[in-house]
Amino acid sequence: MTLTTILRPLLAAALIAGALPAAADGWGNRVTLDQWGARNEVGIGQAGGRNRLSVTQQGRANTLFATQDGWRNRTVIGQTGHGNTVTTDQQGRCNILGVGQFGAGQSADIVQAGRCNALGVIQTGDRDNVTVRQGGRGNVAVIVQD
Repeated sequence: MTLTTILRPLLAAALIAGALPAAADGWGNRVTLDQWGARNEVGIGQAGGRNRLSVTQQGRANTLFATQDGWRNRTVIGQTGHGNTVTTDQQGRCNILGVGQFGAGQSADIVQAGRCNALGVIQTGDRDNVTVRQGGRGNVAVIVQD
């Protein structure tokens, strides 16, 4: 079971259309965005090919800035409460990144580079934060905070 398989059902509950400022360069890149609430912000940049990014922000004043540069990278974000922030930079190929969050005032700052790395983060309580730098090849990290 992949991290994407685990996180996708958790994030699917917050499906509502939103607006997206995004830039994509390359071919076959995809972005799916769903937002509720007021004052949610998203900034996305994609380069390379066949990268996938799915964003869901349900509450208010949530912020996401994400970049993908490479080949077949996958990112699923989340965020449910209010005042949550995620910043991701994904480079290389075949990397998988999820996030989660669900509370209020949480932050995640993630850089993932290299090849075939997997990273998951789920933060459920208030004011959790995580900073991760993952590089190389074939690394797996799972962080769960309550």
